[in-house]
Amino acid sequence: MPLGRELPQLLKQCLFYKGRKFDFEVNRLRLPNKAEGEWECIRHPGGALAVPITKTGKLVLVRQYRFAIQRRILEFPAGTVEINEDPLKTVQREIEEETGYTAHKWDTLGEFFLAPGYSDEIIYAFLARDLEKLENPPKKDEDEDIETVLLTPEELEKAILRGDAIDAKTISSFMLARPFLL
Repeated sequence: MPLGRELPQLLKQCLFYKGRKFDFEVNRLRLPNKAEGEWECIRHPGGALAVPITKTGKLVLVRQYRFAIQRRILEFPAGTVEINEDPLKTVQREIEEETGYTAHKWDTLGEFFLAPGYSDEIIYAFLARDLEKLENPPKKDEDEDIETVLLTPEELEKAILRGDAIDAKTISSFMLARPFLL
């Protein structure tokens, strides 16, 4: 079976909620295999993430408070792709806002689905190199509680294997970036 899009048949829209960052819907569907039922889905415009690495080989991450899990978590800088925005532009803005760095060299690492069991969110991952610390970084978003953290690739790998609070998009993007970090 080819790995293309296979749209289900919409039988009935049961619930639709338009949120600030994403939408939530519950629909009665007929799947390609003819199974019918109600499924919930988060509709998300996508996110863009940077794996920033300094000239000395340190990775630039953020420790950010996340209300949904009621704790701080280690992440690469990332942000929601705005409507009709190129994901590279998204992440160029976010790296400056979240870390106070800008990058002069960008490489595409790839893209992946974050949680396809309940969301259509896709993450566009980039490697950010030739970093420069900004003298006057842009103001952080009012709701962001962020601390910049510098780690070597080895330190990040140990933190992942130790089970430190690190999100899945960071772990996945780190794996995509590893060939560039050796």
